[in-house]
Amino acid sequence: MQLPRVGDLLVAAPDLQDPNFAGSVVLIVDLDEEGALGIVLNQATPLLVADALPQWADLASEPGRLHRGGPVGVDGALALGWIRETGTDPVGWQQIVGDLGLVDLDTPVEVMEGALVAFRVFVGYAGWGSGQLENEIAEESWYVVPAEAGDAFVEAIEELRRHILRRQPGELAWASTRPADPGLN
Repeated sequence: MQLPRVGDLLVAAPDLQDPNFAGSVVLIVDLDEEGALGIVLNQATPLLVADALPQWADLASEPGRLHRGGPVGVDGALALGWIRETGTDPVGWQQIVGDLGLVDLDTPVEVMEGALVAFRVFVGYAGWGSGQLENEIAEESWYVVPAEAGDAFVEAIEELRRHILRRQPGELAWASTRPADPGLN
């Protein structure tokens, strides 16, 4: 069993039927002995960033929508930013992996304007208590795979899960086409 690290992706196994996570891809953004926090990357909402956070609208990556980051804390928002390589990290940006990090939405937009390659806002997050995520991984509800910065910003989010699984080595790539009910195969 591969345990996740900050910056890894959890890709829902076909058997995972929880409606909050079926077919989802989750980026782990925090992990410690008390549990884990992640952001679902592939669930867009019909709401526009311009309507909720107009000051950030011009920086939002296409399609400019808010995304559902998970079922917890839906009264708040988290943002992911892919920064340009400049040698220094911008104020208000916290690295997750490589050039991908969290953007503090209280940071003045002007600070981030030239620093970001891509930017996306997520309403809510996914959370697991101590040992909960490890149990779900042991039950084979999740595949743990490395993330690439661009994963958080693809336009065709409905293809993200399949795309990520296809790039994995060995048998895991086969899971990209496995249906939830193998009897339908």
